[in-house]
Amino acid sequence: MFEGLSKRLGDVFDRLRGRGALTEADVDAALREVRTALLEADVALPVVRQFVDEVRPKAIGTDVIRSVTPGQMVIKIVNDHLVEMLGGTVADLDLNAVPPVVILMVGLQGSGKTTTSAKIGYRLSQGPQGMASEMFGTSGTFATRRKVMMASLDTRRPAAQQQLKVLGEQTGVATLPIVPLEMPLAITRRAMEQARREGYDVLILDTAGRLSIDEELMTEVKQISDLAKPKETLLVADAMTGQDAVNTAKAFNERLAVTGIVLTRVDGDSRGGAALSMRAVTGRPVKLIGVGEKFDALEPFHPDRIASRILGMGDIVSLVERAAETIEKEDAEKLAAKVRKGQFDMDDLLSQLRQLRKMGGLSGLMGMLPGAMQAKAAMSKAKIDEKQLKRQEAVILAMTPRERRNPDIIHASRKKRIARGSGVAVQDVNKLLKQHADMLKMMKRVNKLGEKGFMRSLGGMQPPPGFPR
Repeated sequence: MFEGLSKRLGDVFDRLRGRGALTEADVDAALREVRTALLEADVALPVVRQFVDEVRPKAIGTDVIRSVTPGQMVIKIVNDHLVEMLGGTVADLDLNAVPPVVILMVGLQGSGKTTTSAKIGYRLSQGPQGMASEMFGTSGTFATRRKVMMASLDTRRPAAQQQLKVLGEQTGVATLPIVPLEMPLAITRRAMEQARREGYDVLILDTAGRLSIDEELMTEVKQISDLAKPKETLLVADAMTGQDAVNTAKAFNERLAVTGIVLTRVDGDSRGGAALSMRAVTGRPVKLIGVGEKFDALEPFHPDRIASRILGMGDIVSLVERAAETIEKEDAEKLAAKVRKGQFDMDDLLSQLRQLRKMGGLSGLMGMLPGAMQAKAAMSKAKIDEKQLKRQEAVILAMTPRERRNPDIIHASRKKRIARGSGVAVQDVNKLLKQHADMLKMMKRVNKLGEKGFMRSLGGMQPPPGFPR
């Protein structure tokens, strides 16, 4: 998401950075292109107008004109207004109430309500071990595991209730037993009674959706809301639907006390306009975003980090957090000890390839680095294929345990066998073996010279911050 918008804005700001001084005409020309870029990204027209009207006076002010780097000043102003448009600060789920605290999930059919219900249930039930405290704030409320129950109120879509039951079994989250032909309001009453009786902390109610908004849907959801009195009413919207998602949010917000929005399929190729418009159009914050199919692929919505990604400045904080979530400290220490001894084998390389895929693959990580668009362009020019990671993993898995521990024994006949077993050409096996050999050679060189000496050997380069000088 945001790739098209990032590229357009990147082109505009590259031209601004290249100017020693900016005139009012320069700023107006840049803002016209910013306006076009936002409209092409499917941002709502009133939101675009307000954005440009608020940015312009500051961008042509004396602080910018007299600045040593006026282009950077304009970019900072745009960044600050993007953050404000997106909500300013992270909006956590509010579950501070007498249990069971009710979370009501609403939205159109196909938006991802049921899967998102399971993701939230999983996160809350896992507690700190499942990063729930990181996800939903750091207060004492989220410092321990929550006892969660889910209930499906979708009696119209075939197998909807069964789907939530299966997801509950997969995540270890309790679900309300299904009673055939029971109506939504009756299910709500039974769920609330059972949650109170059995001491649940949180009750997640997954309501029915429709292909489009109609009076019957709104009446049913309003009746459920009046009965359950939810602490959180989360509207689930598909980021891929663009402007339609904004219209849906506006309609639900006018009839219900929506407290927050969850955007799903943010990892897709949507243009990003929905995320940029939601907060401004509804006045309700985007609280969570779905970034994948797995149960832990749910993240808090950080306006400042999203703005940084849009402007090509990266999102190092999220990258570090993702690494912390996926990398086990004990495994990292073991690997570091092996590297220091020059014992990095194919099993270790396999572990690193899997770690990279778990963190979102090359493209996912590139999107969090400063200069993301340039990095992706370089990947494309070098013909680096994401599928290459899977092929390399297949090659290693086709090796015997002995071959993985000692790649030096892999000669012609073994290479042919490995290539057949992994479905690749012998040249691909050779490339992976060379890659491993080069990595091992570099590690041994670092160990021999030390970080400082190794950097000097590369041509007088200064070691990065943190290395001894």
